Amino acid sequence: MDNELVVKGRRRLEWAEAHMKVLAQVRTRQMEEGTLKGTKVGMALHVEAKTGMLAISLARAGAEVRLASCNPLSTDDSVAAALKEQGIKVYAKKWESTDEYYENLNQVLDMGPDYVIDDGADLITMLHTSRKDQLEPVRGANEETTTGVIRLRSMAREGGLRFPVMAVNDAQMKFLFDNRYGTGQSTFDGFMNATNLLVAGKTLVVAGYGWCGRGIAMRAKGLGANVVVTEVDPIRAIEARMEGYQVMPMAQAAPQADIIISATGCKDVVRREHLQVLKDGCVLGNSGHFDNEVSRKALEELAGSPKRVREFVEEYRFQDGRRAYLIAEGRLMNLSAGQGHPVEIMDMSFSIQALALEHLVRNSGSMRPVVYTIPKEMDDEVARLALGSMGVKIDTLNQDQLEYLQSWKEGT
Repeated sequence: MDNELVVKGRRRLEWAEAHMKVLAQVRTRQMEEGTLKGTKVGMALHVEAKTGMLAISLARAGAEVRLASCNPLSTDDSVAAALKEQGIKVYAKKWESTDEYYENLNQVLDMGPDYVIDDGADLITMLHTSRKDQLEPVRGANEETTTGVIRLRSMAREGGLRFPVMAVNDAQMKFLFDNRYGTGQSTFDGFMNATNLLVAGKTLVVAGYGWCGRGIAMRAKGLGANVVVTEVDPIRAIEARMEGYQVMPMAQAAPQADIIISATGCKDVVRREHLQVLKDGCVLGNSGHFDNEVSRKALEELAGSPKRVREFVEEYRFQDGRRAYLIAEGRLMNLSAGQGHPVEIMDMSFSIQALALEHLVRNSGSMRPVVYTIPKEMDDEVARLALGSMGVKIDTLNQDQLEYLQSWKEGT
């Protein structure tokens, strides 16, 4: 093993641990109570320092952990090496092929996990299709991201889901912060690292105004961009307009765009008819989970095979001489070309993960095979711990106020 790589990864883990104070408190309690002792946990998450600290925390609390990446480009090889040094089985590397990606997911499932922690639902989907041999021992799962929750709710509606799933993505302490502030900041970390280009003064199109899109638009505006939002949801479109952004269809926005960033969870958001009208030099990026939001097939049909011009940038040259630049092969740019969400953001998200896993261990025997919302008390616990770690105190209701809020009688 490359010692220099291990040292680099060890330092990244140490830095993350020093700034993940909420997870540290959750970990300490779980170690004392032994709730996770003896459980087998299979994980498919972005293999970087914050994920590493979640894996280490679960292992310290007594779980056997196996970890693969949920994206072929999002692994930090130094962190993977450092985790292996600590005895955690990791099956991931940066730039892994599609075949290697699925081989690594299979390595995780080979352990026969009791519980699964997934990001995008590939592990869970495999358990219901190609790896039914490992389905029986699975008692429950957590899902980290919007795309995965959408897939799993569809599976549950069709009666295909075989075990309970906790929708970690839908916890307030996840989506309000991770999706908005985390994606907002880390998207531009990936953009700057990949391109070294200016944002200020440019027209930047954000496709999708969910919580991730909100964060990207907010940060783009702060960087001085002229922000345009495209949406299919009329309510979100009105919200974007009232936040001061231009709102229009992609067909109208694409010819104006200097930069287009998608964050929708849907496919072919930027497709052939949009690519045909791009201005020369437009930069295309994606912060959604899968690499199908910007159509690479259409790009290659219009411009042929790309030329790599920077480590994370491919140039497509159209027949008329126009150039389009695609960041990180259309995969989520904040982790493929950057370091992912800020540590303090993932401290809250991964604390929800650890608590949701504990909830499954305690309650899965009485839970149905559906997608569950994170209990409010779990959200509140993480919020209280996070405020405490920031040194922030808040008010509490007194008994008279509690009674007033619960009463319906006039004048009480």
